[in-house]
Amino acid sequence: MIDPFAEVVALLQPSLPFSKVASGSGSWRVENMAKGEALFWVILEGTVRLSVDGGEPIELEKNDFVLIPATNHFVASGGGECGGEMSLQDTVTKRPDETRHGDPDGPPNARMLVGRLAFGSPDANLLVSLLPRLIHVRGEERFAALVNFVRSEAQHDRPARDMVLQRLLEVLLIEALRSSSGTDVSSGLMRGLADDRLAVAIRRMHADPRQHWTVEQLAREAGLSRSVFFERFKKLVGIAPMEYLSDWRIALAKSILQRGIGGLEAVADRVGYSSASAFSVAFARSVGMPPMQ
Repeated sequence: MIDPFAEVVALLQPSLPFSKVASGSGSWRVENMAKGEALFWVILEGTVRLSVDGGEPIELEKNDFVLIPATNHFVASGGGECGGEMSLQDTVTKRPDETRHGDPDGPPNARMLVGRLAFGSPDANLLVSLLPRLIHVRGEERFAALVNFVRSEAQHDRPARDMVLQRLLEVLLIEALRSSSGTDVSSGLMRGLADDRLAVAIRRMHADPRQHWTVEQLAREAGLSRSVFFERFKKLVGIAPMEYLSDWRIALAKSILQRGIGGLEAVADRVGYSSASAFSVAFARSVGMPPMQ
């Protein structure tokens, strides 16, 4: 059976350009602009307050895992209320094995593994938009172990390192999405797949993108009326069914074109367009350049 999550994660082509262990002591605070980057935290010890993009702070505990696929701004803090502007809370001390925030000499009240993911897909923004805005997995020890495994692989130049690292990161993303599927996540692919009726239609689109789907056909697959299906899909996934299908076809086409598999006619047929010219028009409208470019 086609797994849409696995397909999206594989197309994202994740890599790990940065990770580190950080700790906090006393009253400490870290604030950063992230420019739409994918960031993650694993709490190894203690507790951390995390606010993302101006949202309400969430309290993170030991073994909590948080992934934000597109972060613009975050504030992490611990050890009590923040002090004045020039207080010790803003002090950063580089150590051989970790970065210390707050009191450089005091006992740590929090320790965490933090990192940044990069996505190699030319459709990263589109694919990330299908994921929840914030993924929070509570108390799963395997995440700390898995992220440490990822970090270890990234730090050593072993044979097939890049291939192993990409597979580990794909597992990490899929595990995070799977573990948070029961939570109240934002609109996106996860919300759609959590709905038994919509999940059938989404899987059919992924299984056969060549099919000339209509809203009526997809509604029948889902066992819903056309109007109910359309409104439910748009509310839970965040975009209309045909827009989702078109975006997915273009994402697949980009991947195929980059790998140089077949000519334009073959690519057009593979992703559900009746002719190379129809595909070229749709591709250029979506991407802003001809497919061969």
